[in-house]
Amino acid sequence: MITENKLKVVILAGGYGTRIREETHSKPKPMVEIGGKPILWHIMRIYSHYGFNDFILCLGYKGDYIKKFFADYSLSNSDVTFDFREHGQAIIHRHSTEPWRVTLVDTGMGTMTGGRLKRIQPYVGDGPFMLTYGDGVSDLNIVELVKYHHTHGKLATVTAVQPPGRFGTLRLSENNAVTQFKEKSKADVGWINAGFFVMEPEVFDYIEGDDTTLEQEPLENLAADGQLMAYKYHGFWHPMDTLKDKMYLEKLWESGKAPWKK
Repeated sequence: MITENKLKVVILAGGYGTRIREETHSKPKPMVEIGGKPILWHIMRIYSHYGFNDFILCLGYKGDYIKKFFADYSLSNSDVTFDFREHGQAIIHRHSTEPWRVTLVDTGMGTMTGGRLKRIQPYVGDGPFMLTYGDGVSDLNIVELVKYHHTHGKLATVTAVQPPGRFGTLRLSENNAVTQFKEKSKADVGWINAGFFVMEPEVFDYIEGDDTTLEQEPLENLAADGQLMAYKYHGFWHPMDTLKDKMYLEKLWESGKAPWKK
């Protein structure tokens, strides 16, 4: 077991999840379940495996759903006796909960990603912190990511991945005959933002307010200032943007071969 690490982990958990409406009409996207547990739980377990157990969750859409999950979490993972002879005293016999400290912050319904991050600044403190989205899993080694961040001395590190291409490519002749069919490879896609950031507190200075989208002016300006570095990762990463993504992750989990399971 890796020893306790002190960096706080901020998770953006306030979006609407409009591309997976089949699930998010009744719950926030981070609470959509994979193998009977919310994807948010899976993400937190990834960090916890590497000793990062202090979480700050940026809530928005149906935030009370997430609050209730954590309010009931210890009880639902314990053996308990309710002694109604003693005014309903609850006696916990055994519990199997993680050593988590979870701060739940209402960052507004319509607040953009940068604005949500700005709102939790008082909870982060003056040191570096980590940030990720509440809808993607990976087998990324978080300790190695943090080590990389400390080597370059810049304000922010973003994990970069090359997702598999979704579409094959066709080469056509002048009369529209297919002369070559090629399955699209990772090399054809380029590098994309997979989340799993490490940031210095000076990043907050790049965010104006609630209407600021993190992926626009803040990250663009950090890059222009030479303050954003990429941690290239070739392992497993997959978002849960659609119902198809959920079904794929569910299948991996049920097979017992989910790469992110620690």
